[in-house]
Amino acid sequence: MNNKMQIAIDGPAGAGKSTVAKLVAEKLSFLYIDTGAMYRALTYAALQRKVNLQDGNLLKELLDTIVIRLAHTQNGFQVFLNDEDVTEQIRSADVTSNVSLVSSHEPVRLEMVERQRQLAENGRTVLDGRDIGTYVLPDAEVKIFLTASVDERAKRRHEELLAKGIASDFDQLKKDIAHRDQLDSTRAFAPLKKASDAVEIDSTTLSIQDVVLAIIDIVKERAR
Repeated sequence: MNNKMQIAIDGPAGAGKSTVAKLVAEKLSFLYIDTGAMYRALTYAALQRKVNLQDGNLLKELLDTIVIRLAHTQNGFQVFLNDEDVTEQIRSADVTSNVSLVSSHEPVRLEMVERQRQLAENGRTVLDGRDIGTYVLPDAEVKIFLTASVDERAKRRHEELLAKGIASDFDQLKKDIAHRDQLDSTRAFAPLKKASDAVEIDSTTLSIQDVVLAIIDIVKERAR
């Protein structure tokens, strides 16, 4: 396999991108870069500091003052904000409901994309997000567009929250996911869309393992 290969996994909220991307990276010994966690870390910081989430310039100013670090440790994948472990905090409902707005601002995305490209520059990497194959890494060797029905994505999120002992309203989750889909796909700058050369995988009726194996098969085929 090539010493340098980029795998871009895009798709709507709750499609299982992060879980799949982590497993693909693990099985292929690639570096996993969770771009969504970077936007979540900024959203968390903005909420903590009461920065106006509607103001992209203020959010960019905040981003310029913080260090977001992604680490693969003995405890698994962790996210650090200025050396504080915020892995759990960035998955809160408050962050989840605001991250699409924060990530929609052009000044924020331009800076984040620059950071993501630098991380992906050397070696073999897996990135997941909304615009990896179309904007962040348009020349990625493998592009996947992972999707699933709104009902299925809400069901997975609902079960995940309940398993963590967090209260969850299934109907509200469905509304939230549909709303995020609309925000992500209609934003003016680098919207969510399938790259013309991406392979679409509908995971509605597939297990995580099925999706991972399908992507690994595509990677091996492209690496020949």
